[in-house]
Amino acid sequence: MASKANSITLFSMATPPMRAFHLTWMAFFVCFFAWFACAPLMPVIKGEFGLSLAQIANINIAAVAITILVRLIVGPLCDHFGPRKTYTGLLLLGAIPVLGVALSQSYESFLFFRLGIGAVGASFVITQYHTSVMFAPKIVGTANAAAAGWGNAGGGAAQALMPLLMGAMVMLGVGETMGWRAALLVPGVLMLVMAVLYYRYTQDCPEGNYSEMRAAGIPIEGGKKGGWDSFKTAATNHRVWLLFVTYGACFGVEIFIHNIAAIYYVDHFGFSLKAAGLAAGSFGLLALFARALGGWISDRVALRGNLNSRVTLLFIMMIGEGAGLLWFANADGATFAVIAMLTFGLFTHMACGATYALVPFIDNRALGGVAGIIGAGGNVGAVAAGFLMKGLGNTQQTLSVLGVLVAVSAVCALGARFSSSAMQPALGANKLAA
Repeated sequence: MASKANSITLFSMATPPMRAFHLTWMAFFVCFFAWFACAPLMPVIKGEFGLSLAQIANINIAAVAITILVRLIVGPLCDHFGPRKTYTGLLLLGAIPVLGVALSQSYESFLFFRLGIGAVGASFVITQYHTSVMFAPKIVGTANAAAAGWGNAGGGAAQALMPLLMGAMVMLGVGETMGWRAALLVPGVLMLVMAVLYYRYTQDCPEGNYSEMRAAGIPIEGGKKGGWDSFKTAATNHRVWLLFVTYGACFGVEIFIHNIAAIYYVDHFGFSLKAAGLAAGSFGLLALFARALGGWISDRVALRGNLNSRVTLLFIMMIGEGAGLLWFANADGATFAVIAMLTFGLFTHMACGATYALVPFIDNRALGGVAGIIGAGGNVGAVAAGFLMKGLGNTQQTLSVLGVLVAVSAVCALGARFSSSAMQPALGANKLAA
């Protein structure tokens, strides 16, 4: 019988775990590219629709609000239907609003489609689920963080590439009004292509697909039933809700920065659209290595120490994130602002990787529920940040308040520490996989 992978053979797709690893980060990349494709074009869209600061805040909130609900749903769906079918369905359905936003003719229609696009942000939960069931405990933190980090870079790529793509459309003779619309068709088409590839070339776990395994009477790890059972089991675990808060403070801030960075650089420092897109994109592209680095360090400290070493690492990273965010908020010049953004961005991405390095050890009976609830916390954090900016009416003040809140929320990471008895199953699994 096939077993979980004990290593990442990066340049191979010969085994089910490595096919899942590569296709899941690619699908995640495409989804995040689509999710954040509108953000770097907002200065142009703002001018076309005459948007106020409050309306832009509403759009940013809409972009992440529905993801909370969808993330809560897709985790248990993975336990029931398997990550292969769940991801394929999300890619197909998510492509509809991604393509539809290009047809927007008013603030209201743009807001509606932006709300729908938020659903594709749930791709993260499926990505983390799929790598969690494919890789052994000693390497799962690295696998989760690398797949999530490379996929997350889709947000940064969108910041950098969408203004260039729109510029190319304008150079071809398309007007600016049609240029941003034509550019936004690209990520929708990529999602449809990715749906076909994911369904064709992946399977749910090393042993096969859940539906076929259940039909053959083959037990699924942890006795997963999925659906409401998975959610209820996860919801009764206090560590899930503590990590819900910490993930809101790291990934929630990450999403918030993606949505406001470009327009912040244009309005506050006088950047051009392309320069602002490149600056904002550099924050997202940190995910190419920083999130993976957080997971890798978490695996290393766990091998030298224990499961609580992962918890302590997360606490340290979140303190660094809070301090860096305060520096970014109070940076006087554009150069210092970019340096500060990259500094706190490094800690932010690493904290995200360290959080999901803990997820597979919370409760393997309800991996989907655990991954879904904690993942939803990221979007709750982003929505809360959006409302904070709307209430304060000042982006710089919002960033300062967020810096303090992130540092305070780091205490929740320490609250998620494991007792000796709670660590035994994970320690045993690590020994078997070593």
